[in-house]
Amino acid sequence: MIEQHLPVLQVVIPLIAAPITIILFYPRLAWAWATAVTWVTFYIAHGLLEQVGISGTITYSLGDWAAPWGIEYKVDWISALVLVIVSGIGSVVMPFAYESVHKEIPEERIYLFYCMYLLALCGLLGIAITGDAFNLFVFLEISSLSSYVLIALGSDKRALTAAYRYLVMGTIGATFYIIGVGLMYMMTGTLNIADLATLMPAVIDTRTVLAALSFLVVGLSLKLALFPLHMWLPNAYAYAPSVVTAFLAATATKVAVYALIRILFTVFGGADIFEAMRIEQVLMALALAGMFFASAIAIFQTNVKRLLAYSSLAQIGYMVLGISFISVSGMTGGIIHLFNHALVKCALFMAMGCVFYQINSVNIKDMAGIAKRMPVTMAAFVVAGLGLIGVPLTVGFISKWYLIQASLEKGSWMIAALIVCSSLLAVIYIWRVVEVAYFKQPVGRPKQGIAEAPVSMLVPLWIMTAASVYFGINATITANIADAAAKALLGVAP
Repeated sequence: MIEQHLPVLQVVIPLIAAPITIILFYPRLAWAWATAVTWVTFYIAHGLLEQVGISGTITYSLGDWAAPWGIEYKVDWISALVLVIVSGIGSVVMPFAYESVHKEIPEERIYLFYCMYLLALCGLLGIAITGDAFNLFVFLEISSLSSYVLIALGSDKRALTAAYRYLVMGTIGATFYIIGVGLMYMMTGTLNIADLATLMPAVIDTRTVLAALSFLVVGLSLKLALFPLHMWLPNAYAYAPSVVTAFLAATATKVAVYALIRILFTVFGGADIFEAMRIEQVLMALALAGMFFASAIAIFQTNVKRLLAYSSLAQIGYMVLGISFISVSGMTGGIIHLFNHALVKCALFMAMGCVFYQINSVNIKDMAGIAKRMPVTMAAFVVAGLGLIGVPLTVGFISKWYLIQASLEKGSWMIAALIVCSSLLAVIYIWRVVEVAYFKQPVGRPKQGIAEAPVSMLVPLWIMTAASVYFGINATITANIADAAAKALLGVAP
């Protein structure tokens, strides 16, 4: 039955489909093909999530070679959730891409965009589903290499520089990761994640394994842009095509956070690494620093995409903060925020994509009074912005509530207060955009012909915006999945 092969189809379908877009060549055909493929991957991810809910963790051995000798795909609660996030975002972004891509990318390169898009999707899905530490590296590189090309396709010449910086930093991160994998293999003789988890406690006190852990954490921290290893991200998000920014901001760093969780709590789950290295204290300090420094820098940005990029750095801090609590509440908050931030940030960058489509700029001063001409777009920006801040009835409130609860469980009122204060900084930079759009008059002669973006862009924008409200009002589904995932990762009985 085909249901048995869903884990491998989740990766193989976009991998095989990517080069077919080059054969199709024509932009409309390439777009239609890529759209169909992304929606198939979303259907498969939803089916895998349902299977996990019914029968528990899914294990799939490639080529009938049993682990640890063969490559194994494994789907549990957290990997199923990440698969749904990546494929869901990828599917909703595709209708938005049709007009946006034609606006920002030369027609002769559009087929290349869709090829790279599907490869990036394949890599991100592969990271979430693989049960092999080296295979994770392979998919990490597939997603990274295609992301470099996607960013470089931006119309601004600075996109090429941003892509090159991302390439350098990404290569360093990948090198650190693979060195860590090599050191683990030297001590255990296996690359299978489940097998590593059983063998790691016996060698956890060795310098080699502790060095491996350090390399792995630093490498993945570069990939997820944890402060202060974030220097590649602001320019990459600011100068990439709008659709690329919306997709990568909602998926790439989230998958890297997932990879960090998988290494810390699955590979090293049986060994008490937090006693050996006190790594949670380092993660907590860097997370808190990122929450404040990135938010403070965002306040002074004039390019809204760059402003939202720094906002993403702060939100990554919330996710890592949840991990650092090493508690069910903290991990649940971090996992929920991983899902919630994907919805909010995708909507915000889509809104900026609509603005750029009409005025060829996302500079704050150029957006004066634009809410009168693009009320639907800016209304979505306001609603998604409230979610970013964490206002009640939005998704941001749910995850931040869990994080505050986790800090109070630890007896730390200070961290709870810092979470609230950092959220207030988000009010400032979101308000800067809202104030200009709604309450400022255009400087000089008003531009003629500015209206709403095409419906094909507005519908995906409002799907993501509505989802950010729906999952804020009805958070039962995401909270239950995140709670089950947290308990499984921490070895707590459900």
